[in-house]
Amino acid sequence: MTALRVLHLAGSAVSDFHADLSLTYARGCLAATADPQRYEAHPAVVSPDGRWRFPASFDADVIAAATPFEPADALAHLGVLGLDVVLPQMFCRPGMTSYRSLFEVLGVPVVGNTGEVMAIGARKAAAKAMVAAAGVDVPAGEVLRRGDRPTVAPPAVVKPADADNSLGVTLVRTADGFPGALHDAFAHSSEVLVEEFVPLGREVRCGLVERDGELVGLPLEEYLLDGTTRPVRSYDDKLAPSDTGLRLVAKDDPDVVIVDPEDPVTARVWDAARRCHVALGCRDHSLFDFRIDPTGRPVFLEASLYCSFAPSSVLAVMAAAGGIALDELLATAVTGALKRR
Repeated sequence: MTALRVLHLAGSAVSDFHADLSLTYARGCLAATADPQRYEAHPAVVSPDGRWRFPASFDADVIAAATPFEPADALAHLGVLGLDVVLPQMFCRPGMTSYRSLFEVLGVPVVGNTGEVMAIGARKAAAKAMVAAAGVDVPAGEVLRRGDRPTVAPPAVVKPADADNSLGVTLVRTADGFPGALHDAFAHSSEVLVEEFVPLGREVRCGLVERDGELVGLPLEEYLLDGTTRPVRSYDDKLAPSDTGLRLVAKDDPDVVIVDPEDPVTARVWDAARRCHVALGCRDHSLFDFRIDPTGRPVFLEASLYCSFAPSSVLAVMAAAGGIALDELLATAVTGALKRR
């Protein structure tokens, strides 16, 4: 059997922060899924200056020593590689949208969701409207631009309309907290989403994978929050700087647990997640955050439609808890991508 030529696309066309985040996951994926008989891995790194590099590995010194290619020359090099499939590992906005779409245009199958679907998922208000139309419960809210005043009564959650990792998210308990919260949110986006605060029952993340035409729900991941001291998740709950780049805080957090699939909440969340997946036009896999109110009702918060296939990736952790090994998870996604060729 001839090994499939897989491009591992990492880096960022926007910032060093996003490049570090991308490479943190990409290194883990490349190391954990190495199988020379099945895959011929081709690392590629995009830098904030727009240039590409094709190093032999994702080690920092190897990347630094690799020859930089201008975009046009990089496209020519991609043609020479004769790729079978591309595995996107970029988390900046262009990386999740434009670069995925580029490979669709080039005719190289892309693992995971299209650039168009990723763009919708990143626009929180748009994603919320689409899943609400599919019958999924969502918090009432409004989109504000600079100069607008919120009409949602506190308590309310203020967050950038298109930022990730809880950047700029604030729980406003009284009206006098809105100015500071809006200032923080507008620092990360030109639009801000203000939503009613869903009282804490539980908060979970749900992953789905497509297998043989079926949407398979994975064991839920739950965040053990506290209604008084920690009512919502913040940036510090997710990422922190380290000597080697970024540390994935949630991966070592004892307050992040896998929910027993027999828990009654699982079936309700799976049903809502499947509606979200179809409504947004997802493929291969999807990931959604839900707030469970005190009555047990799942309320959609947002979509995170990517998977890095590193052992620390949320979908990989959920899949492992459901008895799906990482190599099987990747092989299923790659097979799905190849069928679209």
